[in-house]
Amino acid sequence: MRVFILTATLLMFATLACADLREEAMGALSALRQSRFAQTQPDEMRSIDSVFSIAENYFRNSDYPTSARYYLLTIQKIKVLKIALKSTEVEPAPQSDKHPLPPQLAPNVKLVPPPMSAPVPDDIQRNKPASDSDFPAAEQQNGTKPLPAKAQTSEETDDEEQLSAGIIGNASAYTVTRNDTLSLVAAKLGVSRQHLAMMNRLDSKAGLKVGQKLKYNNRKIIPQRLENGIIINIPDLTLYYFRQGKLAVSMPVALGTANKNKKHNWKTPTGKFRIIAKQKNPTWFIPHSIRSEMENLGKEVNSSIPPGPENPLGKYALKTTLPGILIHSTTRPGSIYSFASHGCIRVSPVRMEELFKNLKLNTPGEIIYRPIKLAVTTGGRIFLEVHQDFYGVSPGLGDKAKLMIEKHNLSDRVDWKKVESVIMRKEGVAKDVTL
Repeated sequence: MRVFILTATLLMFATLACADLREEAMGALSALRQSRFAQTQPDEMRSIDSVFSIAENYFRNSDYPTSARYYLLTIQKIKVLKIALKSTEVEPAPQSDKHPLPPQLAPNVKLVPPPMSAPVPDDIQRNKPASDSDFPAAEQQNGTKPLPAKAQTSEETDDEEQLSAGIIGNASAYTVTRNDTLSLVAAKLGVSRQHLAMMNRLDSKAGLKVGQKLKYNNRKIIPQRLENGIIINIPDLTLYYFRQGKLAVSMPVALGTANKNKKHNWKTPTGKFRIIAKQKNPTWFIPHSIRSEMENLGKEVNSSIPPGPENPLGKYALKTTLPGILIHSTTRPGSIYSFASHGCIRVSPVRMEELFKNLKLNTPGEIIYRPIKLAVTTGGRIFLEVHQDFYGVSPGLGDKAKLMIEKHNLSDRVDWKKVESVIMRKEGVAKDVTL
C-alpha cells in the first residue's frame, strides 16, 4: 500500500511539473509566433514547432517524463535563439519554481530528444549523410568553389534534424556571378529553370544581373544507400556517391532524353553496373545509332571525335558495364539537370574532375527509377518528394504516394492537403507534410 501511495504521489508530482513546463512552453511559443521572427525565420520556427508537437503527443499519451523533456527543449531552443538574435520582441516566460521537477526528472534532463520508439523502414531514410565537405573540392574556371548539393548561398537553412533524415540541399538564395544565365544557375543548383523563374517571378528567358539574389529550394531525399558506390536516380536527375556507408557527395546530372522516335530510344536504362575504365581526354567513338540519327538530320557523319573542345565527352569519361553508357563531363554545362543526352550520364566539368579522381575501377553502382520518396526526421517531421514520371513507366504516382504513407502508418501524422499539393505540383522538392 505504501508503495502504491508513493508511486501515485510521484506521478501526481510529475504531472504537475510537466503541466507547468507545458504552460511555460506554450507562453514562450505564443510570444515567438507573434514576433517578426516567425516571418523572417520560418525554418527555425518549424524546428521549434516540431519539438513542441512531440511534447504534446507524449503529454496526450500521459508520458509526462518524456513530454517534460521536450517542453524543456522547446523552452531552451527559444531562449538560445533569443540570445543569439538579441531580440527584444520575444520574451519567453521565466521558468517557474513553483512546482520544481521531481528528483527523477530534474538532475538528469537532457536537451536531446530520445530515440524514436519504432524502427523506420529502409525506404524511409533517417541516417545522417556525410557533408559535401568530406569530398575534395575543385576550383571552377572563375576561381570559385564548385556547387555541391548544398550550394554556394547567402544563407544556410538546413538543420541537423533534416540531415539525420537523409535530406540534402536547402532552401536559400544564390548570388548571381558573371556570365551566369538562368539555365547555368539552375544546372549548378540542381533545380529546373522553371523552378527558378517561378520562385523569383521571372520570365524564363530573362537575363540576370551580377549580384542579383535568386531564391531556390533544392532539398532532396536520398533515394537509396550503398556502402560504397554510386546511385543515380533518374526522376531526380541526381548522382549520389557513397563511401564507407556515408554520402560523400551528390551532384545534378543530365540523362537520356524522354523524346521518342520511330528508330531510337535514348532513355537512360536502369540497372546495376561497375566502372570498368577511366579515360582522361577520351576519344568519342560514335555509336552506330547516333551516326544514323546524324545522317537523318543531314549532319556530317564521323565515326569518332578526338579529344578537344568539339568532343561532347569533355575531358573525363567513366565507362560502365551497361552497354554504351558512360558517366562523362560535358561541353554543354547548361544541359545539366535536364533530359538531354543519348542515354549517358553528363556531369558538370568541375564536378566530373573530382569524381574522376576519387572513383576507383570496379566501383559498383546502380541506376534506379524512383519518382516518390519519403523521409521521417528524428523529431517526427515527415517529408514527401514527388517527381514527374518523365519516362512514363510509373503511372498513378498520387495513389502510390498515399499507399507509401499508409504503409508506414503515417496517415494520422500528415496534413493530407499538403500531401495532395505535393502530388499535384510534382516539383521534385522534399516538402514538409507533417500535420
